[in-house]
Amino acid sequence: MSRQRRTFSSEFKLQLVKLYENGKSRADIAREYDITPSALDRWIKNHQETGSFAAK
Repeated sequence: MSRQRRTFSSEFKLQLVKLYENGKSRADIAREYDITPSALDRWIKNHQETGSFAAK
């Protein structure tokens, strides 16, 4: 059974990136907010490199 693709606001993504930057583990964030670890990794990387979440 596949998961339906969901969309998240920039505000939500920024909130999760800030949790990570403040010391919460990636695994805990992904589990608590029911997102994939790869999505969180991508948001963190995009925020650190560009300060944005816009798709490339």
